[in-house]
Amino acid sequence: VQLQASGGGLVQAGASLRLSCAASERTFSSYRMGWFRRAPGKEREFVAAISWSGGSTRYADSVKGRFTISRDNAKNTVYLQMDSLKPEDTAVYFCAADYVYYRDSVTQWGDDYDYWGQGTQVTVSS
Repeated sequence: VQLQASGGGLVQAGASLRLSCAASERTFSSYRMGWFRRAPGKEREFVAAISWSGGSTRYADSVKGRFTISRDNAKNTVYLQMDSLKPEDTAVYFCAADYVYYRDSVTQWGDDYDYWGQGTQVTVSS
């Protein structure tokens, strides 16, 4: 699976961005998906995850209530809507995919994901 993340940019605090991650795989609906981020000088951290059906989601406490993950299986795309952005959200954001063959589950553990996109930079100024 090839993953192409897009939608990053430079915004002011309080603004919104929507990230997209397009997958090359026709059986995209067989994969659970996740978003992770890596800030300068920090370890990669979990942001949000979604099951293959979209029926289950999970968020990091730091983004809960501000970010929303969703997917459109017909378009082979997963989204991350980011509202009320803060300077501490500045990072490179990565999408990831894990083949689950329709098991309706989510995971926040990076080691569970087999495929990773190249990342898109999000910079939030104060």
